[in-house]
Formats: sequence, structure tokens, C-alpha cells
Amino acid sequence: MKAVRLHGYGQRPVVEEVSEPQLTGPLDVIVRIGGAGLCRTDLHIIEGQWREKSNVELPYTLGHENAGWVQEVGGAVTNVEPGDAVIVHPLVTCGLCRACRAGDDMHCENSLFPGISTDGGFAELLKTNARAVVRLPDGVEPKDIAAHADAGLTAYHAVKKAARILYPGTTAVVIGAGGLGHIGIQSLKVLSAARVIVLDRSEGSLELARECGADETILVDGSEIEAVRERTGGRGAEVVLDFVGEGGALGDSIAMLREAGTHYVIGYGGVLSVPAIDIISSEINVVGNLVGTYNDLAELMTLAAEGRVTLHTSTYPLDAVNEAMDDLEAGRLHGRGILIPA
Repeated sequence: MKAVRLHGYGQRPVVEEVSEPQLTGPLDVIVRIGGAGLCRTDLHIIEGQWREKSNVELPYTLGHENAGWVQEVGGAVTNVEPGDAVIVHPLVTCGLCRACRAGDDMHCENSLFPGISTDGGFAELLKTNARAVVRLPDGVEPKDIAAHADAGLTAYHAVKKAARILYPGTTAVVIGAGGLGHIGIQSLKVLSAARVIVLDRSEGSLELARECGADETILVDGSEIEAVRERTGGRGAEVVLDFVGEGGALGDSIAMLREAGTHYVIGYGGVLSVPAIDIISSEINVVGNLVGTYNDLAELMTLAAEGRVTLHTSTYPLDAVNEAMDDLEAGRLHGRGILIPA
């Protein structure tokens, strides 16, 4: 089968023929890929940022946002059968550790992460397990929701936490209206009563933000901190959801918070440096956000089926993976890029 393989850090991946994955355990599930989302994390992997965390042996297949149809199942699988349309939770989890038993799938002590620590879904077939697959509602096509497997799931997970403190009259600032941010905006409108202010460097992304329900938008031009302060009566926002995590966004997020506000860090790549006295005197909170749980993903699929959270996507054939990466790096890709095997 064809797969997108990374042979060396600092090098673009190549499309080549590899062996098809095989069932080796009773709970294994092999999925025929209908769509695989391109993520900025894929660029960070190529740059080498995940080299020590993943401990993966090169070459291997990228791709951690996957959806498709069940091709084959192990003998103990009862929740899906061949032909079922599914979205794949990004982690292959054990189900036996304390985190799994608590429903915190993303903290499984024995997990594999296809696309990061083992072969992923930029291919015709992907091997995962029964705990990872969520059957799609009727009428939902894998290529239309593949990016929810990480981008949507991560955004929804962060917003779900933030919604607990976003009562009517509060303000949530979203930094970055791209692949994750446009999902976060919609999730905020579904899960909270907060006013949503969106910041981005691109007018095209701000237009997408307005389509997704943003109440106000601000073009990032160096005056955005003052603009947020002005629109919140000088106090700042109760919540800042940072979907960028680099290029000054981390420091700006802290500066936009009101006292006792909370900064949800979702994007990454930069370094957050805050004097301890500022944290204490303002009693602000900084909350990290990983990918969400299996239940989060199931909830998100319900919202997707109802049309309440939709993805803005551009599709590429698998062979055009580097064209898609060029578009993502250059900021030409608004929303998510989806790779579709032939």
C-alpha cells in the first residue's frame, strides 16, 4: 500500500510502497482510511520537536487524525465490524491502567500514538484497536470529520473545561482562528453563554471566525492587547484560549486576562515565561490541554452529525502531501487539510 513516510528529521516525507498492517491481537482493528487530517504537529515532528518524546524508529508513517471504514477486526472485537464508518481516537490505549479506568484515555500509561510513536494514517490502511474507534452516525462521511480526531477533539476538550467558568456575561478570547481555532469557536457557542472575541493575523481567518459564530474579531497588528482591554471595560477576559502557542501569543494571552482569569494553552512551539509575582498578585491560572477523551470524541461526533460543529477543509490526494504542507506552512490553508488515499 501507499504511505507517507518520514526518513529523517529536517527532511520532507516521501510517498512509498509499504506492507499492509496485519492483525496480531484479539482487539486489533484495521481501518481503511477515508481521510487523514494534516496538523501543524506533523510539521513539528518533521522539525524534530517530538524526537525525544516519541522515541520512534525511522522511517515511519505520519498521520494522527484518521477516519475511514473498518477493514478487518480481531477475534475479540464486538463494538464494530467490517464496513462500519469510524473515526479513530488518536491513542491506542490499554483499558487497564488507572487513567483508562477513570476515562482519561489520553493519559494511558501503556498507550501507542499512531502517527507519532508508531505508524499512522497517512496511508491506505491504519492499525488501531477496538477502544479507539467511534462508529460514525449515519450520513457522516469520514473525509468530512477526520480532523476532529485530534484538532476537533483537542479544541472541544479545552472548551469543555473552560465552559465550566464561562457563565453569562463573561468573555472568552480565542487566539488563532485556523485549524483548531475555528472548531473551538463553534464549541464555545454550543457549550457556553460567553461573548467570543477572536484574534488572528489573517483577514481570511477572521472571516471564517465570523462564519463560525464569533461575536467580535480583532486583526492582530500590535494593538490587540489594548483592543481586548478596551472591549472588556479595562478588566480583561475571564478566559483566553490560545490555539497558537508561539510567536508572542503566549505573552499576549497573559496580558489579556482579567484577575483570576484562566489561560488555556492549546497550541505549542513557544515558551511561556511569567514572573511568579504576576501569577500570585493576579491569581491567574495557566492550564495545559492535551487531546480529549473517547467520550469527548463521541460527544463531538454527535455535534457534527447535528451540524452544530462543522469543519472547514481542503482536500489533497495522498501524493500531494508536501503541497499540503507547503500551504499549511505558508498560511494559505484556512481550516484543515485532509489527505485522501486514491
